[in-house]
Amino acid sequence: MNKIPRDFVNTFSIVGYDPVTKEHGVAVASKFLSVGSLAPYAKAGVGAIATQSWVNVDYGIKGLQLMESGLNAEEALQEVTKGDEKLSVRQVGFVDANGKSATFTGEECFDWAGGIAGENFACQGNILVDENTVKAMSETFQKTEGTLATRLVKALLAGEEAGGDSRGKQSASLLVVKENGGYGGYTDRYIDLRVDDHQEPVVELQRLLHLHQLYFERTLPEDVVPVEGELKQQLANKLRKLDYLKSDNATDEELFEAIYSFHLIENFDERVQEKGFVDLKVVEFINEFAERED
Repeated sequence: MNKIPRDFVNTFSIVGYDPVTKEHGVAVASKFLSVGSLAPYAKAGVGAIATQSWVNVDYGIKGLQLMESGLNAEEALQEVTKGDEKLSVRQVGFVDANGKSATFTGEECFDWAGGIAGENFACQGNILVDENTVKAMSETFQKTEGTLATRLVKALLAGEEAGGDSRGKQSASLLVVKENGGYGGYTDRYIDLRVDDHQEPVVELQRLLHLHQLYFERTLPEDVVPVEGELKQQLANKLRKLDYLKSDNATDEELFEAIYSFHLIENFDERVQEKGFVDLKVVEFINEFAERED
């Protein structure tokens, strides 16, 4: 058996596009330290790329430049791989601004290696248990509902459950971009989560995505409720337990101030509501937080 070089990024990944939200993203997992620092590339309005196996970062950097100049995914892939002396050991997936996709696996990538490209996605992997990993990712991405981030992570989980990297697990990452999607609207980096070294990196990535959605997604109108009746007493008890309220007989104004302080200290800035109202997802978090203090 051939020895696997240490600079191979042996992994499985999926690049995707949501034509409704115009988001592009990459989800990747590997038995490799900090795969998120090497494999994923994406730019809002342009496309997404996952480069792996014997990583060539130019595939990501130049690939995005080529798609931004007007080339589609397949054309950009063909152009960026020209003249690459190590093409036979490369693996890469592209999806462009219109959802067209392409995937490439060099003939010398270690088995099992291959990929599937379809409308709005491309998934690929090498040194996998078998082809079921990329099949599971492909099928899951296409049938799953929800945000692009949710679909990408669920596809990654399905790939891992179907076999995944034959050498084991170590890191995973999720990158999703959209115009002005970054914090404060200053960049396109909407979601950038990395699990660099973990026994269950994909499961941990899913947990981090849940937290990101909790902290940064805007409140749904149906989740906004008045602070009154039983809920009012419940919040007072929990916030007192968490030391946000000092008095056993707090006034409404003191309670509302405690709720506001909790939002700011626990990073729920995006879910602050008009005085006298609260987001049910924040209520759920307060309850869970208070239970952990028992």
